[in-house]
Amino acid sequence: MSIFTTQEQELITQAIAQAEKSTSGEIRIALEKHCKGHNAFTRATEYFFEIGMDKTAQHNGVLIYLAYEDKKFAIIGDKGIDTLVPEDFWETVQVAMKAHFLSGNLVEGIIAGISLAGEKLAIYFPYQSDDINEIPNDIVFIDEQKVKS
Repeated sequence: MSIFTTQEQELITQAIAQAEKSTSGEIRIALEKHCKGHNAFTRATEYFFEIGMDKTAQHNGVLIYLAYEDKKFAIIGDKGIDTLVPEDFWETVQVAMKAHFLSGNLVEGIIAGISLAGEKLAIYFPYQSDDINEIPNDIVFIDEQKVKS
């Protein structure tokens, strides 16, 4: 069973599609109950590479990772972003998300993060007329993925 209703999932995927209208950047949401290890940033970085977020043409993928039962989250940007932006680039996004999370508004926090990430990405990676959606907009529920043998 998912943490979100079908309608909530649609709101999140629509927010990603809307944010990506102003940027060539690619945004993805990944959730799991518990953070494997103790550090959300480390786990998000591992998963970023595991799902191929580093394979975009401009290396401008962004992963918003949440371990919802552990109340941990992180935002990871690919090297194309990291080489252009200040070190505290994601700080305002994280602050906005955390404010929603602390109020018990998980969906609103994720949507706020997506919207702010899109706005910030548009500055450095504006939408191009030949842009293609390189990363699916659906939410990755890590716990629900089947283990491949």
